[in-house]
Amino acid sequence: YLLALWGRLVAAVPYVRPETGARGHVQQLEKQVLSVVETYIESMLGSVETVLRSDGALDDPLLDEGSLKEQLDRLPVICRFQYGPIANILIQKFDPLLNTYRELMSHLGNSATDTAPQDVQNRVAIVEGQLTWLTYIVGTIVGGHSWSAAHMGDGEETIDASLSRRTLQLAQGIDFRLTSSNGAGRADPQLECAMLYYFQNFRRVYMFMWDQVSGTSGTLGGSVVGMMAAKLDSAPSTKQKVYQRMFEHLGMGDHTAVANLIVTKMGNNLKYWPDENDIIGKTLELLHDMAGGYSSSKLLLTLETVRFLAMHHTEDHFPFLSVLANARHRTTFHATLTRLLLSPAGEDKLGVTFEQFLEPIVNTMKQLESLSASDLRSENCLRPLVGVFRDLRGITASLHNRRTYGLLFDILHPSHLSLLTKVADVWYDQPEVVISLLRFLHEFCHNKANRVNFDQSSPNGILLFRATSDVVTAYGRRVLATPVPSTTGLDIYKVRYKGMGLALNVMNSALSGNYVCFGVFQLYNDPALDSALDVTLQMALSVPLDDIVAYPKLSKAFYGFVENLFRSHKRTVMALDTSVFMQIMTAVHEGLQSSDATLSSLCANTIDHLATFYFSENGKDKTEVHNFNKHLSSQPNLFSGLTQTLFNLLLFGPPQNHWAVMRPMLSLMLASETSFSSYKDHLLSSQTPENQAKLNEALNNLLADVNRSLDSANRDRFTQKLTAFRVTARSFLTL
Repeated sequence: YLLALWGRLVAAVPYVRPETGARGHVQQLEKQVLSVVETYIESMLGSVETVLRSDGALDDPLLDEGSLKEQLDRLPVICRFQYGPIANILIQKFDPLLNTYRELMSHLGNSATDTAPQDVQNRVAIVEGQLTWLTYIVGTIVGGHSWSAAHMGDGEETIDASLSRRTLQLAQGIDFRLTSSNGAGRADPQLECAMLYYFQNFRRVYMFMWDQVSGTSGTLGGSVVGMMAAKLDSAPSTKQKVYQRMFEHLGMGDHTAVANLIVTKMGNNLKYWPDENDIIGKTLELLHDMAGGYSSSKLLLTLETVRFLAMHHTEDHFPFLSVLANARHRTTFHATLTRLLLSPAGEDKLGVTFEQFLEPIVNTMKQLESLSASDLRSENCLRPLVGVFRDLRGITASLHNRRTYGLLFDILHPSHLSLLTKVADVWYDQPEVVISLLRFLHEFCHNKANRVNFDQSSPNGILLFRATSDVVTAYGRRVLATPVPSTTGLDIYKVRYKGMGLALNVMNSALSGNYVCFGVFQLYNDPALDSALDVTLQMALSVPLDDIVAYPKLSKAFYGFVENLFRSHKRTVMALDTSVFMQIMTAVHEGLQSSDATLSSLCANTIDHLATFYFSENGKDKTEVHNFNKHLSSQPNLFSGLTQTLFNLLLFGPPQNHWAVMRPMLSLMLASETSFSSYKDHLLSSQTPENQAKLNEALNNLLADVNRSLDSANRDRFTQKLTAFRVTARSFLTL
């Protein structure tokens, strides 16, 4: 609260009128801010020893991430108001602590801190805790540097350099001890996290101009970008001058040397902190962010550490990959490396091809494929399987075009996709394995940016769907044959519903990917499509409706699958037993009234597909039409119930659902005009005579100039009229 107060006072200074400022208020504020910041720094540094001496009675403020983040967010505005004097205070605190820390580290040598006498351990804990606070403070202040001309203070980059030099020297010292002791001499995890926080802020502010300053953009030749870059090179901009001055004053080499220091530290974190989930996660997040930046990613490709990562991304070199708790970090790690490898000139600069990069993963898959079903189910295979699928998911997530996706598909098919079905069959009841498998398959089937786009004469789209169908069918049949576990003391979502939801998502991606001509399967009597739809539908309907609604991820997957069925696979839907068909429609009716706009939209689209089908095809001699008429004869109120719900939602429902429910209204009215007439009569009878006349007029206006067709122009015109009708009717309708 106090930091927020002073931050607001400082932020208001530019708006102080000259006559008010002449009274000395700003000068007084400058003096007070200096005192406030100095007191804050003193109290935070003092808290380290206080917490240590309390022997657990006091909470460590460094461990309260929410409060720490709030404090750090407030500091840049306050500190940069009096940056020079405040930086001097920080330097006066930093230098003695850094010297003391070096002395302690030289005394400890390569041995671990916890092997030292207790008094030395306490001294180290206090110094590391205080350096942690200073590193966080320096990180947030450096991250507060503004590149806008209005806020760029003259000479502030040299102060940034002065503070950064000390932090980077500390990082060098920590890293030297870590590597020379082969991981035994580790610093406090909180200090490592603070260092990563500083690196993240430094990256954001000072690693975006590397290609301009280093002149690499000259290689772009005669392109527009190349000409602009050449113009920048001939006359450095103010930003470039500031950027260069920063690294000159830093005195630790150019930006490439500093980036190499940071990335080397990150590489050693991955090597020597395998069990520290927080450090691994933050290190990989930083690496991922650096790989995502245009300039910083090009800089990474020039570094030896990144070449080493790309060539040796295995458990032998990076033990964190062998820790099951780090499974999700494997995905980030491989997604980042793949992004760098597949960037322009990535393979040349990293000295490894995509096929060579995948070699360790493919070798593991070959070993697993050679095992029998019973051997594959052994506990020794659990970690390799989870690792392979997590790695492949990360790699697949970074494939953004047809060429790169084709590279992976050619490696996996036909030799290795059969392993997926085998694993789904024998590991169906083990969440860690089956979840990682289905998540990879979901990513692999997902046609983002139209990347799953094979040649016109290629059968790969069909082969991909076949492989997907085999996995989903094998998993689904096993799950359906397993009794539903008792919910007492068991997380049924994790054990059963999570896998089902992911299987539904896999099918949703495959069915809507637009890379398979599904008619081929029926034409050549291939059961892949029918088997997958049948098993997936059985899985979906085996979950009670209350449970579907209770779990948001499961409900999105369920209603997405239903919408897919009604959009492109009406033959399958209409061939269902009437009881099953009505079970689906009951679920759709329930989902339509959901407060979640995504769910209500999916259900509205499902109704639109059904009503459009009936309006367009009714009266034709088709099997689907005959089947649907059977369903209607046993449930004649189907359309009238949907019409009533849709209009009630439009007139009386929450506003977030309006656009969703409007789409199926025209098709529903045309499919069953009697349903609309019945609802109209019901609504009129519930109003006063005065309101009946107004409502009748509003309904006549709604239906005026609307044709009996479902072309886009007519739909759009009707939607506009519905909006006007809703506004008019709500002004006088009574419940």
